[in-house]
Amino acid sequence: MYRDPVQSLEAPSLPSSATALRPLRVGMIGIGTVGEGTFRVLARNQALIAARAGRGIKLVVVCARSLARAMSVVGKDVALTNDPMQVATHPDVDVLVEAAGGTGPARDWVLAAIRAGKHVVTANKALLAEHGNEIFAAARQHGVAVAYEGAVAVSIPIVKALREGLTANRIEWVAGIINGTTNFILSKMRDEGVGFAEALAQAQALGYAEADPTFDIEGVDAAHKISLLAANAFGMPVRFADAQVEGITTLQGLDVACAEQLGYRIKLLGVAKRRKEGDTEGVELRVQPALVPAAHLLAHVNGSMNAVMVKGDASGVTMYYGAGAGSEQTASAVIADLVDVARLDGTHAAQRVPHLGFHPHAVDEQLAVLPRAAVHTRHYLRVPVHSAQQIEAVGAWLAAQQVPVLQVALAHDKALPLGSGPQVLVLTDAVAQATVDLAVHALAAHPAVAGPVVTLRVETLEG
Repeated sequence: MYRDPVQSLEAPSLPSSATALRPLRVGMIGIGTVGEGTFRVLARNQALIAARAGRGIKLVVVCARSLARAMSVVGKDVALTNDPMQVATHPDVDVLVEAAGGTGPARDWVLAAIRAGKHVVTANKALLAEHGNEIFAAARQHGVAVAYEGAVAVSIPIVKALREGLTANRIEWVAGIINGTTNFILSKMRDEGVGFAEALAQAQALGYAEADPTFDIEGVDAAHKISLLAANAFGMPVRFADAQVEGITTLQGLDVACAEQLGYRIKLLGVAKRRKEGDTEGVELRVQPALVPAAHLLAHVNGSMNAVMVKGDASGVTMYYGAGAGSEQTASAVIADLVDVARLDGTHAAQRVPHLGFHPHAVDEQLAVLPRAAVHTRHYLRVPVHSAQQIEAVGAWLAAQQVPVLQVALAHDKALPLGSGPQVLVLTDAVAQATVDLAVHALAAHPAVAGPVVTLRVETLEG
């Protein structure tokens, strides 16, 4: 047997260059909710963060609209300016934290920083959903990193989980509740029986919804996020423009109650699912309110909380849960990205974790988003009828239209608003959206039907 030389049990001493690394110098654009939280957590936990990063992380310059307010937050030791480009190109800045939001100006600042050789950290999901492919390409060209854990599900390290923790897996699907505002509204509609407008007003009063909540309630915010998750899961470019997006503004309290009767709860879900049928392979990329079985873990994610589930071929289903909004919650993700950047010193760009989890040569530019008509799920239908005796006619009609009907029932009287007629509730097996659309269009003309037919998808998200 060969014998190794006896090794000392003492830890090897670090080279002096490693122990004397200067702090990572941070320039920040914006000192609002995200920026202030980031400064506060950096200051409070600076020793702990340095111990993990291997060097200090120091905020050296901030751009803000109100310099007086900025000084009240960061003090006199941080340089202040109202010129974002001055921060983006500052010679004493190693990494830009873009905390201002928006897309147009933010794109210009980020690209300027990249061209100046700065790393970038951002929690701006809209920026990356709309301009991410351009930004990541520029970062590769200039050998810098763009980190964005805070852009998706905030305190939940889901980007890191996809890019690193699940790297051995062929990801089959990613799905979750990734917008806290809409989850709060839906929770209120179910728990208190209030309508959408009243639940939204409560969310705004408590600060869970913006004065203009359009991006949230129309599903756009969730679509930004699921587009980034899909790119990391499947090795495809960011395809936000191709996502199918449906919000909750037309959702009725009646359907929330009827879903409960059938053993389901309605959640606004972001879903990215890779599918192969024959020689055709593509990705379902969608946001929509959907019925989830009441016993499912996602059905119990309430209030403003977020949760993401991932199915890998080796790992099976894993779930990640946490706050989807908040100043320090976002700061947790931003600083984690800063720590990753701090650890890059001396690391060649080719050896870093790729921006989208796959090295550029392996990104599948041809992997397309499947059209809405090709999406394949179970469905819920609510059909207003003139008479309860017409329940069998509705089921038979749908079956004749090649819709695989699993269950037909009448809505309980207690679920119906005053003056409402009988409602037939239908659950189908998995079927293409095109088939459902044709059947619903035909059903609307059936003499038994007394009003518009409501359809929602049903997601079982089984392991």
